[in-house]
Amino acid sequence: MKANYHTHTYRCHHALGSDEQYVKSAIAAGFEEIGFSDHTPWKYDSSFVAGMRMKLDEFSEYKRSVFALKEKYRDQITIRLGLEAEYFPQYMPWLKEFAQREELDYILFGNHYYQSDERRIYFGTVCASPTYLDIYVQECINGLETGMYSYLCHPELFMLAYPEFDEHCERASYQICEAAKRLNIPLEYNLAGLRHNRQFHVEQYPHRRFWEIAKAVGNTAIIGVDAHHYLHLEDDQYWNEAVHYLDEELKIARADRLEMKGFSK
Repeated sequence: MKANYHTHTYRCHHALGSDEQYVKSAIAAGFEEIGFSDHTPWKYDSSFVAGMRMKLDEFSEYKRSVFALKEKYRDQITIRLGLEAEYFPQYMPWLKEFAQREELDYILFGNHYYQSDERRIYFGTVCASPTYLDIYVQECINGLETGMYSYLCHPELFMLAYPEFDEHCERASYQICEAAKRLNIPLEYNLAGLRHNRQFHVEQYPHRRFWEIAKAVGNTAIIGVDAHHYLHLEDDQYWNEAVHYLDEELKIARADRLEMKGFSK
């Protein structure tokens, strides 16, 4: 089954296209299931306004749009309502209540910021410090242990801060993979990162050494388009490359379909 659960919308301020364009592209590309997982709004305790996620008052329209498309295209594709969220300890009770109230099917774990983006500590830059790399790993583990997330997005995000995969990266990768294995949570092979690697002639994420470690640990992989433009869903080059690498070269266990948390139940 061909499915993608990592799909953004224009509401995050760094994606393009209407919700329906994403659905039409998914159908054209042969996807049987698609999940919308835009960057979650948070109910901050401060007056902070994030520039890379939807605002809280935009969520109701997001939900209405996804539910309307789910009904309109029900004979052509299965559509799921989700979010991509960080692990912000002080806000997790709110997120759990929000997910239940708003009938989310699932939440993806994108570990972008330390504690809250109110602090403006982005793991993609600060993990050049071994101290922050250790913090990134621990926050990954803490978040996974909540049981709220269906998979870990771009687990090797820390490689954005590293020129090469060194012994610190090796240790961090084993720790993340072992936690995900223990908790039976898939790790995402991220196609937006693959596109970035090819464009800038780098190897950041996905990183071959990380995935060799994931194979050795016995993790399950899941492909995420991480679509920020509807045409990303129609780009078979990166999808086919990922399938070939994971299935034929690496021979790692791969999940085609995501387990729905069903927060409304």
